[in-house]
Amino acid sequence: MSAQSHVSRMTAPAITARKGGDPIVCLTAYDAPTAAILDEHCDLILVGDSVGMVVHGLTTTVGVTLDMMILHGKAVMRGSQKALVVVDLPFGSYEDSPLTAFKNASRVMMETGCQAVKIESGSYAAETISYLVERGIPVMSHVGLRPQSMNVLGGFRARGRELAVEDEIIANAIAADKAGSFAVVVEGVSQDIADKVTKAVSIPTIGIGASAGCDGQILVTPDMLGLFDRVPKFVKKFGKMRTMVKGAVEDYAKEVKARSFPGDANTYKFTKK
Repeated sequence: MSAQSHVSRMTAPAITARKGGDPIVCLTAYDAPTAAILDEHCDLILVGDSVGMVVHGLTTTVGVTLDMMILHGKAVMRGSQKALVVVDLPFGSYEDSPLTAFKNASRVMMETGCQAVKIESGSYAAETISYLVERGIPVMSHVGLRPQSMNVLGGFRARGRELAVEDEIIANAIAADKAGSFAVVVEGVSQDIADKVTKAVSIPTIGIGASAGCDGQILVTPDMLGLFDRVPKFVKKFGKMRTMVKGAVEDYAKEVKARSFPGDANTYKFTKK
């Protein structure tokens, strides 16, 4: 029996039970080494379709495929032991019908071993969420700024700064709650709307560009580590990863050019008998 089998993972019901309690710590991961680091501190790790932009260099998340999500989901599961792992269903994999959503979500869960999926929750999503939950697939929803809908919304712009969309966002969150979601991500909205959503639903709200009053917070990990010069307004850089990596690569290049690397400590030598 492996050591990993002795560790109990966080569950979707346990996340739901945190409503109004201790804040839920969430970050994204796309590979095993990062997941292993996050696992000690995070209640929930999201294998987000943001992988398309921060790892694969796509300009939006629309080009992310189901196979890509499964590949990265497997890696994150290998690297983590305690956190609840949630995998995004990518654009085009669940909007068609509840049956299509179930086929793709069940494939993701079977092939990765993850504990839940996430879908962007427009007005169409309640039936799909209910269909998945009734068939044993925990669902985390996503309201407010929905990156997969950026072509309709006109780009990656905050959605909740205008009163005209307040009712829509709150209604979508309530619908997702009633349909059986165990939590809901609230992205790119004003603090006022985020607080209203948090009060309106019985499930935890996970804020990203929302309010400190949400039941938890999530950021894209490469953003918060400082891998990119430009990040959204709502991101705080908790590290200087870009500067650190750049400096390490510069030092490596200098030593290679000077033939000082590899040195004796990095070189194998024959041992005479």
